Amino acid sequence: MFEEITKQNWLLYAMQNYDNPTLEKQQEFDDDIKRFKYLKRLFRKYETLGEIKIRLILNHIILLHNVFGAEACMTLLLFKIDKQYWPILKSVCSYLGYLYPHELGEVEDDENITQMLKEL
Repeated sequence: MFEEITKQNWLLYAMQNYDNPTLEKQQEFDDDIKRFKYLKRLFRKYETLGEIKIRLILNHIILLHNVFGAEACMTLLLFKIDKQYWPILKSVCSYLGYLYPHELGEVEDDENITQMLKEL
């Protein structure tokens, strides 16, 4: 159905791939969608101030992976997260085992994030 994800169909793609068996209200879906914005904010804070809440980032990505599934989650993340933050995203997703070897191959890992994850 979706040949390409755009601003106009991103939310529809998210709805179509959302799988939360305990979903009771629209608010739960909306809260999960807000996690993309939270991730962007956390990545921006890391880039500007050098501060990062790595466990919070892990929690958000794990939750998104659980409710959207592997493929849809990565598609949604790559669309919503600016390319400048992809090294952070790649490091975290690689740590969690959410990336195939060919995905984001041209993007370098963020060494600082990778080191933090090794220390967990």
